[in-house]
Amino acid sequence: MAETRETDSGTELTLIDHLVELRSRLIKAAVSVLAILLILVPFARTLYGWLAEPLIRQLPEGASMVAIDVASPFLAPFKLALILAFLLGMPAVIYQLWAFVAPGLYRHEQRLARPMLAAATGLFYAGCLFAYFVVFPVIFGFFTAMAPEGVAVMTDINRYLDFVLMIFLAFGLAFQVPIVTIVLVALGLVTPAGLAAKRGYVLIGAFAVAMMITPPDIISQTLLALPVWGLYELGIFLSRWVVPRDREGNDTDPQA
Repeated sequence: MAETRETDSGTELTLIDHLVELRSRLIKAAVSVLAILLILVPFARTLYGWLAEPLIRQLPEGASMVAIDVASPFLAPFKLALILAFLLGMPAVIYQLWAFVAPGLYRHEQRLARPMLAAATGLFYAGCLFAYFVVFPVIFGFFTAMAPEGVAVMTDINRYLDFVLMIFLAFGLAFQVPIVTIVLVALGLVTPAGLAAKRGYVLIGAFAVAMMITPPDIISQTLLALPVWGLYELGIFLSRWVVPRDREGNDTDPQA
């Protein structure tokens, strides 16, 4: 028998209906990203210039970035535009996935999931902005200052892009700490009091992770570890307010 799901109108969707709806949602999400990409492509070179600005400001006088591969001057800006299109289109993608999943959730689950998805997206953007405006000037200043005597700092544009994307991803994910904390408490796996008791271990762990993904200087490591610890404390505070309030609901019927 085909799997079914009951909608708010009382009708049931078969497995084929699920697949058709999922395909429609994925197409809409892809079209949203593609539309943003078409808008960004004409400005790809300008966007790359903005991305490279934190490093260019730190380069010694007369130094510049280089393109080692023949196609790098085209591929690197296009790759940046493609990734930016996905990041900027993330709300549309999340909305389409939410519209597909939401009918199978209980009302109290929806009340918790909606703000969590919005907050997770905003925190990811915040992590990327924090990396660009705060972290990049520090770590690129450190890198260029530590170059041996007689070594010209001339970074390849494609390798630079890969490096900054890794940093963006690291900080974007690190800024999800409050969301992870609230979800763990909501699932009953941990309690706010238990998380508060382990804050010392979290701070040590944050510095340990920062040592692996940042340059070996205390400044850049602190720039990642302290925000993560602060966001952990924020997650504990919010979990005490959000989760008990959510659990007061007695809804048990899925809603569209």
